[in-house]
Amino acid sequence: MSQVDRNNPRRGSASESAYTIFEFDREFPDDAACLEYLVASLYPEGIYCPKCEKVTKHHRENGRPSYACQYCGHHEHPLKGTIFQGSATSLKLWFYGIYLMASTRCGISAKQLERELGVTYKTAWRMFNKIRSLLEQDDSMFEGIVEVDEAYIGGQAKWRSAPRSRARGITARGSKAAKTLVVGLAQRADDENTGKVHVTLARGTHTPDFTGHVLEKVLPASTVYTDETPKAAPLSKWGYKHGRVNHSEKVYVSGDI
Repeated sequence: MSQVDRNNPRRGSASESAYTIFEFDREFPDDAACLEYLVASLYPEGIYCPKCEKVTKHHRENGRPSYACQYCGHHEHPLKGTIFQGSATSLKLWFYGIYLMASTRCGISAKQLERELGVTYKTAWRMFNKIRSLLEQDDSMFEGIVEVDEAYIGGQAKWRSAPRSRARGITARGSKAAKTLVVGLAQRADDENTGKVHVTLARGTHTPDFTGHVLEKVLPASTVYTDETPKAAPLSKWGYKHGRVNHSEKVYVSGDI
């Protein structure tokens, strides 16, 4: 019988799980390790600084899940736009909850998540629903003919008076100041592809932010239709067939576009 190394446990050949709890604890021992994993996944080529207009070296801010550009001090928040944004629950517990829900064959309930994580049922229920929505997302790539557009959504209802400070901000910066920028992708249905839509929060307002969504979700050689935004200019260089519709001239249909 071979000696067992308890500090480096190995998975048996009959194990149902491809990723054990021992491996999880070794890879994600604390919140810092979880945050580093997120940053590596979200910014595989480094963090882009919109002020410097290039990828720069960023340093982790002490005690905060954010990074600052070493040249200009611009702050980048990796949790923005994720299920972790605004949560007081530790990243380690979030990651463990994802591990449990993704690796359990028959699934688990919010009540079981409460027991496993040691959180209140209200917190477990909220985490359960957010993680479930994440696991149910279709991660398949878009292909064929894909339409991509940006839009500002949200803002304050017209019938409600805005605070003076916010009103001044909108006046100074435009009506988009209090709204959220999203990017939408729509794959057209044809003989080979089914129609589907993907909408996500934009990472920023610059060209790499826009093209990054296309590169992550659309296969090369696909036909990508956009409006006249200059952010889409690099697409043709990256193997996409790119077509435009000039909305500024009130053109919304042009041939197949």
